[in-house]
Amino acid sequence: MGAAGSVSSTKESTSASPSPTPTPTPSQIAGKACTTEKNTQSVAGETYICTIDQSGKLAWLDSATAGKLSDQRAADAAAKAAAEKAAADAAAKAAADQAAADKAAADKLAADQAAAAKAAADQAAADQAAAAPAKPAPLVQSSCDPNYAGACVPIASDVDCAGGKGNGPAYVRGPVTVVGSDIYGLDNDHDGIGCE
Repeated sequence: MGAAGSVSSTKESTSASPSPTPTPTPSQIAGKACTTEKNTQSVAGETYICTIDQSGKLAWLDSATAGKLSDQRAADAAAKAAAEKAAADAAAKAAADQAAADKAAADKLAADQAAAAKAAADQAAADQAAAAPAKPAPLVQSSCDPNYAGACVPIASDVDCAGGKGNGPAYVRGPVTVVGSDIYGLDNDHDGIGCE
């Protein structure tokens, strides 16, 4: 071995052989913008629905998430409608209560005004009656015999002087003036004055 051995290097050329291209994975569309609500698209066996997301924008969402959002929106809409109806009912009741209170106040005011007007009219009538001169009470002549004056001699089957010996049934307190016929015999001494 005395001779130096030469080392030969052999260069292996490596040629790049094409490696197999990986199968492209389906693009994930969840969360990406879409344009028409309720459109559907299937990607890799999953169904996506164009739905209004939590931020209020149209986006592709998987069917389960889209269903939950739709159910949530329906429940929110029902709750909002119920709240609006309750508010409208409360407003209507408040308006009805206010109208009833206004009517009661108006009725009370009208009654108070009517009472005040009546009191004023009564006071005016009382004042007028107090200011007017008193009229003498008219003598009732229909039950007195027109043959006598000075005292009312009643018209009866027999009239006697009060305190005398006659038996009535009617009596008169004298003196009375005989102005016509002395039909009851009250003027015993015939001087024109009876029951002296």
